[in-house]
Amino acid sequence: MNKQQLASKIWASANQMRSKIEANEYKDYILGFIFYKYLSDKLVAFATAEGFTDEDFSAVTEDDAETVDHFKSNLGYFIAHQHLFSTWLDQTSDFDVANVREALSAFSRLIHPNHKRLFEGIFKTLETGLSKLGDTAAKQTKAISDLLQLIKDIPMDGKQGYDVLGFIYEYLIGMFAANAGKKAGEFYTPHEVSVLISEVIAHHLKDRETIQIYDSTSGSGSLLLNIGQAIAKHMGDKDSIKYYAQELKENTYNLTRMNLVMRGILPGNIVTRNADTLEDDWPYFDEQDPVNSYNPLYLDAVVSNPPYSQKWDPLHKDTDPRYARFGVAPKSKADYAFLLHDLYHLKPNGIMAIVLPHGVLFRGGEEGVIRKQLIENDHLETIIGLPSNIFFGTGIPTVILVLRQKRKSSDVLFVDASKGFAKEGKNNKLRACDIKKITDVVVARATVPGFSRLVPKTELQGEANDYNLNIPRYVDSSEPPESWDLYASMFGGIPLSELDALANFWKAFPNLRPALFTLDGTPYAQPKVDDLAAAVSQHLEVTKFNEDFKRAFDGFKPWLYSELIGKMLTLQVPRQEALICDQLFERLAKVGTVPLIDKYQAYQVLDDHWQPIAVDLEILQTEGFGATRVVDPNYVVRKKDGKDVEVQDGWKGRVLPFDLVQLAHHKKELAALHKKEAELAEVVAQLEEQLEGFSEEDKAKDTFNEAGDKFVAAAVAKEAKELEADANGTSALDPESYEAKIIQAAKVLAKEKSLKAAIKKDAAALHLKTKATIEKLSDEQVYALLEAKWLTPLVDQLNGLPVMVMYGLVAKLQALVEKYRITYADNARDIQQAEDALVCMLGELDGGDFDLKGIEELKTLLARG
Repeated sequence: MNKQQLASKIWASANQMRSKIEANEYKDYILGFIFYKYLSDKLVAFATAEGFTDEDFSAVTEDDAETVDHFKSNLGYFIAHQHLFSTWLDQTSDFDVANVREALSAFSRLIHPNHKRLFEGIFKTLETGLSKLGDTAAKQTKAISDLLQLIKDIPMDGKQGYDVLGFIYEYLIGMFAANAGKKAGEFYTPHEVSVLISEVIAHHLKDRETIQIYDSTSGSGSLLLNIGQAIAKHMGDKDSIKYYAQELKENTYNLTRMNLVMRGILPGNIVTRNADTLEDDWPYFDEQDPVNSYNPLYLDAVVSNPPYSQKWDPLHKDTDPRYARFGVAPKSKADYAFLLHDLYHLKPNGIMAIVLPHGVLFRGGEEGVIRKQLIENDHLETIIGLPSNIFFGTGIPTVILVLRQKRKSSDVLFVDASKGFAKEGKNNKLRACDIKKITDVVVARATVPGFSRLVPKTELQGEANDYNLNIPRYVDSSEPPESWDLYASMFGGIPLSELDALANFWKAFPNLRPALFTLDGTPYAQPKVDDLAAAVSQHLEVTKFNEDFKRAFDGFKPWLYSELIGKMLTLQVPRQEALICDQLFERLAKVGTVPLIDKYQAYQVLDDHWQPIAVDLEILQTEGFGATRVVDPNYVVRKKDGKDVEVQDGWKGRVLPFDLVQLAHHKKELAALHKKEAELAEVVAQLEEQLEGFSEEDKAKDTFNEAGDKFVAAAVAKEAKELEADANGTSALDPESYEAKIIQAAKVLAKEKSLKAAIKKDAAALHLKTKATIEKLSDEQVYALLEAKWLTPLVDQLNGLPVMVMYGLVAKLQALVEKYRITYADNARDIQQAEDALVCMLGELDGGDFDLKGIEELKTLLARG
């Protein structure tokens, strides 16, 4: 199930439930049941692997201490057969809310002592909230049964390319923004921001054998998970990463634990605390063994997205070792308190990233003192300005600050990434190309005009700035305002200064500008050709550019075939996109000496195509090559007795789509079907034309619907039959008469009905034939179809990039030509001609004495103009 399908299911269920409970609470229930299903399924899988049959396991009770301990020692918990999620589903009408209460109570009893910290109280939010699902046990049971039916299809195997719980959390917060309230969004760091932070952190840690990472305000845990995934791309063993998390709110803390467990992280690699980060700092120790487990907690990486500008109690904090060196944040804004907490817990060679409101860069008072100390002690490494409206519940601009304990340099990299995003509803979203560009610049510490700049500490300290880190002081990302040349506006011509703005193109194509424009030694040029698009595309230097691109990408598709299709079952999916990206950038670098094609635009093309490819690869690596020949039922939601009911509507390929298989293996049948569909479209158009020929009086008859915009087919057929019988033929009827038109409409309606029936029959036959074809494909045929699905669209879109670049150039040139095509003199002449024409028309008017005096005065005024 992909994200979109999952979202659709959740929203349908949420719509049914939201009249009963608050949106934010609904989120907690659905996440709790998802986690219970995960633990239940995991236990069943373990039991099967241990050789238990269904009959054997159903006989295991709490009294069987030895067997129960075996499960608890390996999993950390035990769930008896009668309490399994699958058992709840099997009970159908016998299921009751009491089953859930008993199961959750039993779970709490059966946690292994070594895993109490991880599992104890993890279902408290769900357990205490069951009564809110209805005011009677029957209503609660019904609500839970609906949730179980929804949850049973949600993927639980950890193979998805996204954080399931985090995605559901974010989706519900977004859809229920009005109900959930502003603060709900504070728990969740948008996926794209998590990925950006993760890539920066992972690059710093990529060569280490073991890694400890910590989120001091963990929320749903998604930020930790994304960092773990990013680091795992560079490591051989993902179990060498240890996760530490701290969260204040209990229900959100439970979500952190659920999320980490569900992603397959070893229980021993998860350390969590439900505590106030600012008031109740680590060290960490196990209450059962405080001496040997004592850990002051210094880590390789610390990340956080704390609540912005939160009030806190700074009293006596000046002696706290976290703040003693730098100063104490003001009580009205704890932003720097969170930052200094994170910095304190870094190892000397560690790295941290924190998301904070933009104000931390320039606010004065205590914050100004702390900021100065961070700069003077060379802790601040990078500042990344993010777009506004990127977080749920707040539109304020935010920044990512990257800090280190020890640095070899003192400069600070400023990145203004506020302009790069895609608009999605009310929110802005970082695209893959934005994340890649920011990451590359941060890793290389590169200065890119209008985007980033490496600023020496002396400039930050100077009198002009005085430790003010407001990004526009150091990076100017503003677009130049459009200007109008006065001479060109009066006399025409295109200012060379405005043509010079396209310098990259003129540098790449030195002879193109003189081929397009007359250059007479003045500061203005005149168009030399009427068809700019044709002149540009046919120019020798442009055709050479296209040939260079084609040459650079010679062999790219075979290379992709070898890397993706040839190694589909063994390649490392998380690393593969980066390998393809390296190859893509390397080939783009060979296209001419001037980089006209934005490599990040090319990367976005790659990422757009990579996402579905990655899903297919995960299916193949999980289920084997045979998954390409699997056809699954296609379920849709339909209304039945006023309720949404899921029913099967045909089939769909698990990996190979039906339409692709039909194009490759059933062209003849597909063409015949398309021909009939085209005939049907003509018939529908003919019916619309016939409908126009009837009068409003005619449309009031029973042969038309109440709105008069459609025929009633049965009534038309009946009346036409009677008319033909009465007239003994239609030749005597006036073609423009109602009777003749109805008889003709009946014939066309009959043809429409016949075509629809034939199309439905042929489509159904083709559908079943395609199903059979997929199930019997040879390996070679599968390879060819995967090439058509994965590689051909990607390569075709990449090959279209040079054309898109030249379209962009032509559009800019045409805009310049149009801008100065009509001069002030042209406008003045047109106005004068219009005024003269108006004076002539005024002279032809007649009226009373006062009317004529008014007309004369208007003519005088027009003459003066």
